[in-house]
Amino acid sequence: MNILVQHNSWTKLKNLFRNFGLMILCYFLFFFILRLLDLFVVDIDIDKYRQTELFELLKQHPWKFAFMAVIVAPVLEEGLFRSLLKPSAASLKFFLCTILYVIGLLLIPEEAHWGLKYGLLSGILFLIYYALGEFIPSPMYKKLCYWLHRYYLWIWIVGAIIFGFVHIFNYVDTFQINLILIALIFPRIIAGFFFGKVKVENKALIWPILMHSLNNSMALIFILPFTLSQ
Repeated sequence: MNILVQHNSWTKLKNLFRNFGLMILCYFLFFFILRLLDLFVVDIDIDKYRQTELFELLKQHPWKFAFMAVIVAPVLEEGLFRSLLKPSAASLKFFLCTILYVIGLLLIPEEAHWGLKYGLLSGILFLIYYALGEFIPSPMYKKLCYWLHRYYLWIWIVGAIIFGFVHIFNYVDTFQINLILIALIFPRIIAGFFFGKVKVENKALIWPILMHSLNNSMALIFILPFTLSQ
């Protein structure tokens, strides 16, 4: 039995890295096409928008930035955008907890210590997760899971698109859309597609969380030395 479990986990791990490689390949293909369009069709000045606040946070608080990019963002964003994709009862409970977590982050003052803030919220939501399992009947989870499984393709694609558009706020303070911003967020839509793909194929939320974390870690490795040297 243990051998079967280990084989299954190894197969899913290989599938994660295969999808990660395909995602990186799609990134390169997209930027290659974007460069051709910029040269021969339309001027796409992506330097018009910069992630100024993120880079300032990275420069001033690198450990906080790394924690948020590699742990907090993958957990919260996958909880919001992938937990309803072919969900289990556990995924549904995690989705509800993620919403409460985000609300909690908005309510806690910004000047509160970030470690204490995230730690306290995590502890409270662990208890809420347990309570959801105790107080909401199992048949209700099963009915909702059945309905969501029927429309998984819509949830997959729409979730990837919304995931991309949410990242517009990395570049602007208020929601707006134009060709340059679409070009900037399109790699996030690609990422959202592949995070959903690995969730569907590996049948557990932990896999898109790991893939998201790996994606952000690679980006962090590339930008950290450049940002800190300035």
